[in-house]
Amino acid sequence: MVSIKDIAKKAGVSISTVSYALNGSSKVTEETSSRILAIAEELNYVPNAAARTLKKRESRIIGVFLTDFRGDVYGDLLDGVKDVLNQQGYDLIVCSGVQSHRMLPERMIDGAIILDSGFDSEEILRYADRGHRIVVLDRELIHPNINRVLLDNRSGAAAAMNHLIAQGHRKLYVITGPEDSYDSNQRLAVVRQIAAEHPDVELIEIVSNFEKKGGALAAQQIIGEYQEPVAVFCLNDEMAVGICNVLGETELQVGEHVHVIGFDNIELTKYLQPRLATVDYSRAKWGATAAEHLLRILAGDPIEHELIQVKLIEGGSVGKQHVSGNSSN
Repeated sequence: MVSIKDIAKKAGVSISTVSYALNGSSKVTEETSSRILAIAEELNYVPNAAARTLKKRESRIIGVFLTDFRGDVYGDLLDGVKDVLNQQGYDLIVCSGVQSHRMLPERMIDGAIILDSGFDSEEILRYADRGHRIVVLDRELIHPNINRVLLDNRSGAAAAMNHLIAQGHRKLYVITGPEDSYDSNQRLAVVRQIAAEHPDVELIEIVSNFEKKGGALAAQQIIGEYQEPVAVFCLNDEMAVGICNVLGETELQVGEHVHVIGFDNIELTKYLQPRLATVDYSRAKWGATAAEHLLRILAGDPIEHELIQVKLIEGGSVGKQHVSGNSSN
């Protein structure tokens, strides 16, 4: 690889002069700068980003670590992150997988936003101990270099459960996300708590994966066990869509025989018939808030942890449960 030493040798100038020229400094005359840049191009010189980052102690790049990139939630969240970072002269790089974790200790990024269940909490704390600045979206960690921007999962799950119970539903299925998902576990804890507070509620749990195909599999179990109208709380909308798709191929009607509510208010839910009841929040705001908080702690400014507020969106997918429990109509 060609270095600035090679350019300096061919140009007959010092290394510092080459450095000034490559960085557009006024300390070098236009004539000398043009000659150095021409030699750099001739030698196919490529700047060493790692060396530059080490010297300046910043990369102006933020890493966003995600479990995966599928679904509306991640796309909207990344849009929010990107808008804030770009306004402040930062870029972002989206990462997934264990090997990408080295970007923090190798200082290829200035800080990290983490929504990745595969990222071990002890590992995050070790990086924070070394001075790395981090915002977490999927766990509760306490450290001066870690800020939390979390969804108000508990409030959202409570709103969904209370809505189902208020509509008269007493036989409830809950379709969970992955067992290592912070958001799923937060929501599930509230579901269990509220069900326990209502002795007449029968709660049936189906472990799933936050994907449409997981919802489709859950639908098969619900159909196989069906005897009377039931309510289903899917802990995300993707699974709710999967359930509605399968039910659409049967005689069981959503909102009449099987009452479905989701969580996330993804774009697709607006076009389901009947409209899916769900829990809404701004994913773009979630990402933007995370980016704003990370930039604040990078600047050394104090910042409080934040909960992203949620609200219930009612829809025709949840109707009233009639006392008779007649499933024929």
